[in-house]
Amino acid sequence: MLQIAIPNKGALSEKAVALLKEAGYKCSRSSRELIVADEENKINFIFLRPRDIAIYVGKGIIDLGITGRDLAIDSKADVIEIQALKFGNSAFHYAVPKDSGLIPDKFDGLRIATSYPEIVRLDLEKRGVTAQIVRLDGAVEISIELGVADAIADVVESGRTLKEAGLEVVGDSLMQSEAVLIARDDEISKTPEVSRLLGRLRGILVARKYAMVEYDISLEKCDEACKLTPGIESPTISPLSNPDWVAVKAMIKNKESNYIMDELHKIGARGIIVSNLRSCRL
Repeated sequence: MLQIAIPNKGALSEKAVALLKEAGYKCSRSSRELIVADEENKINFIFLRPRDIAIYVGKGIIDLGITGRDLAIDSKADVIEIQALKFGNSAFHYAVPKDSGLIPDKFDGLRIATSYPEIVRLDLEKRGVTAQIVRLDGAVEISIELGVADAIADVVESGRTLKEAGLEVVGDSLMQSEAVLIARDDEISKTPEVSRLLGRLRGILVARKYAMVEYDISLEKCDEACKLTPGIESPTISPLSNPDWVAVKAMIKNKESNYIMDELHKIGARGIIVSNLRSCRL
């Protein structure tokens, strides 16, 4: 059976399980079991610490894994990313004491505290900067105040915790992270089970970008309306009992749905309905 590792707790775990369930896989735990067998799809879902998943996959013990891009890179495991999953987004930044004037290119000889030493090492190497990396398991923002470090590198969301510690973000993001599906190499993508999994996941991810719009419009305004809703190839146009009107159905981008509804109503469309898509293949 195919072995797929997923995070055992936290937001990554919840969203990974929700995505896989939406894709038609049985992967919910009834309590704290470490393995859930989906006999129908011939997959064992194995619940592991997010930081360990890339190591198991890189050693070939487990076929695939869902973890954070930052965790996969920091593990130094021999894995590749085969699908970004569009959740668990975060940005990785340096932070220094406010008004210190420190910038990443001037970190030579300084101490940088982080829970992600490999990400920092790679970035410093790219900058040609030599600094001491201080590895901590958490609460890195207090390390400067305690005299352990001169700067930190950490995941930044709202930035509130940094401000409370008297720190500010400096420089560009070291990396943008999100949940990813990883494998040891791309060959596994060609197997029927993994190809089916990728097709289902991609169908859901694509569907989240789109919505289906349906509306009635007079024939004289149909061409104008279809310019607003051209669909993927072309819209579906169906006759109504009133020969002067037609029903139109087309896919639109989710982020444009409110604007399109406004414009359709403005030119006389009626019965406008926008529906979310569960999955689709383009």
